[in-house]
Amino acid sequence: MGRVTERRKVLRIRDGALSTRPDTLVAEEPLEIRLNGKPLAITMRTPGDDFALAAGFLVSEGVLATADDLQNIVYCAGATADGSNTYNVVDVKTAPGVALPDFTLERNVYTSSSCGLCGKASLDAVRTTARFPIADTPPVRVAPELLASLPDRLRAAQRVFDRTGGLHAAALFSEAGELLDIREDVGRHNAVDKLVGRALQNGGLPLSRAILLVSGRASFELAQKAVMAGIPVLAAVSAPSSLAVDLAAETGLTLVGFLRGSSMNVYAGEHRIALREAAAQG
Repeated sequence: MGRVTERRKVLRIRDGALSTRPDTLVAEEPLEIRLNGKPLAITMRTPGDDFALAAGFLVSEGVLATADDLQNIVYCAGATADGSNTYNVVDVKTAPGVALPDFTLERNVYTSSSCGLCGKASLDAVRTTARFPIADTPPVRVAPELLASLPDRLRAAQRVFDRTGGLHAAALFSEAGELLDIREDVGRHNAVDKLVGRALQNGGLPLSRAILLVSGRASFELAQKAVMAGIPVLAAVSAPSSLAVDLAAETGLTLVGFLRGSSMNVYAGEHRIALREAAAQG
């Protein structure tokens, strides 16, 4: 199987002095996801947790909702011309009776680590129906002080980032601030899929009492993945997109951006932020 990191020789320039040295890089390899034997999508990802990634991707697409929907996931042998296994093709087999949306089976999209899902015909194609309506769940209340503490805890738990500096991360925290799970990947959306896929495999969906924290920005796709997994709070260390804010407002998702130090912006779902009354009035 492909490694999480690889070594490459680099020319290092420091204060005019030249030297050569090996450098540790994050690995990036394609993963083809097949659904019941049919090619569905290709994503550029960091190898590891591939089965969870595939399962999480299918949760966000509305295909899987519980562990019972999933029959098995296997690597496809003979994925190359010589019959060897690259461990870069997985086949997800759904349980009998699981409905497969027509658009999912026909589109054969390409997924990029930088831009998320590409080639969808319209915005409506990604507005899949959520199985776990966030607005119907008992409200989670999160103090700003707790949110402010999470980025440092996320960074401290990033083991591969320390060696490469080239990975995004996503983590699930409880409403009390307990770190539940963390995944790293060259793409933010892959890291979230790995988290959600693990939760599905462990019978943990919906994640109705969890906080999702992502490194970098919060795109529409990341907001969609949170909604599809039933996650009520999405926080990002950078900016959200306008569509992410729109989706959060429509679905009841609490969306926090620019989470840096004690500062943050709450773009939607502020009813879940436990503000001091005086501060809220100001």
